[in-house]
Amino acid sequence: MKYDVIDAIISPKTHLNVLSRTEVNKLLDTSQGGLYTLFRNCSLAVLNSGSDLDDGKELLERYHSFDIRLLQEERGIKLELKNAPAIAFVDGKMIKGINEHLFSVLRDVVYVSDEITGNPNFDLETEDGITNAVFHILRNAGILRPRHEPNLVVCWGGHSISRHEYDYTKEVGYQMGLRGLDICTGCGPGAMKGPMKGATIGHSKQRIRQGQYLGITEPGIIAAESPNAIVNNLVILPDIEKRLEAFVRAGHGIVVFPGGVGTAEEILYLLGILLHPQNSNMPFPVIFTGPESAADYFDEIDRFIGSTLGTQAQDLYEIIVNDPVSVARKMRAGINSVRDFRRVNDDAYYFNWMLKIDAAFQEPFIPNHENMRRLRLDASLDHHHLAANLRRVFSGIVAGNVKDEGIRAIEEHGLFEINGDKQIMELMDKLLSSFVEQHRMKLPGREYRPSYRIVK
Repeated sequence: MKYDVIDAIISPKTHLNVLSRTEVNKLLDTSQGGLYTLFRNCSLAVLNSGSDLDDGKELLERYHSFDIRLLQEERGIKLELKNAPAIAFVDGKMIKGINEHLFSVLRDVVYVSDEITGNPNFDLETEDGITNAVFHILRNAGILRPRHEPNLVVCWGGHSISRHEYDYTKEVGYQMGLRGLDICTGCGPGAMKGPMKGATIGHSKQRIRQGQYLGITEPGIIAAESPNAIVNNLVILPDIEKRLEAFVRAGHGIVVFPGGVGTAEEILYLLGILLHPQNSNMPFPVIFTGPESAADYFDEIDRFIGSTLGTQAQDLYEIIVNDPVSVARKMRAGINSVRDFRRVNDDAYYFNWMLKIDAAFQEPFIPNHENMRRLRLDASLDHHHLAANLRRVFSGIVAGNVKDEGIRAIEEHGLFEINGDKQIMELMDKLLSSFVEQHRMKLPGREYRPSYRIVK
């Protein structure tokens, strides 16, 4: 099948007008640690915004002739695009929001390569060093707001949800927008787009003109979840672990909508962190919510959490069904408590320095067959570390479902094998099967082929 493409030369509209010769050369040279490939693939994902595609491998194959080059000119830099997806253009001119996202990709790829990787000032082998790196990436992107009261709600949920569930996420976003709350998501479609769309209306009614719609992503997932049109701040973290840390450091509360395995990964990451004894007295509002039709979904999630991580984990969140107003009110009140706590403890409003995150939640997990097979899923583990390993399982399944590298690994070596405690395996099999039955693994109309096998 042939897809419409366009050639173009574009200039930055907002930031990153200039680059050094060294930076330009690294992006032009395909031998420089894959930097050009990383930039090309992330740029293609941004240009594909709005399409009904959630397969990183298919995207790269669909536009295999796409190319992007830097042009260093007397007045700064430009980008030369060859065979770019036509969806990024209107009447031959690139959509301004996509232009901004494209140069956000360039900004973050260059910054991480030049300032983070290999820099002795960032010890990426320690907890504090990784947190420091996440902070600097966010600060460089200009998304931290030191003079603002806490108001950023992180919204998690699936890219593959029903129209009814999507409308519900919009209503929740609208109610939160009316109460002056900003939105942060994984930047993609579905439950990531809906709250942002609703919040824009709420902000407009309240005449809030500086609302933040923050999208946080990483190179592996961006092709499957291209940034939606409402995102006005886009940040690309180097890997999934730093992306997840960015969510919980920058956000002041979290709302979880119905989703699939990626949402389960995020939930387990969050609960694992909050279960750490050092975080026991820290206010951090967490609400699971959806329409009446999603009640069974949250029942399944709640049972899985209770059976694996215990009632202590269940006490960390509240489930609210079919009540957007209540969600918004409780989130507003919860964030007020966060504000008071940070004021008393002299912690920053814009970055949660006090939150304890163990190395187990920071170390990049490479989801290959060997690592997936070796994961210890044992009920004898303390809940904090069991949550870390369960998170890794779901991260691997996400990779096998939608990420280019993971899909290719499955094609070459077969399904990921997941094994462990019998009861945990039965619970996991039941949960994952419910995701498949509810069509939460892939976008509607696209066949789901499992990337994993539960070994019982």
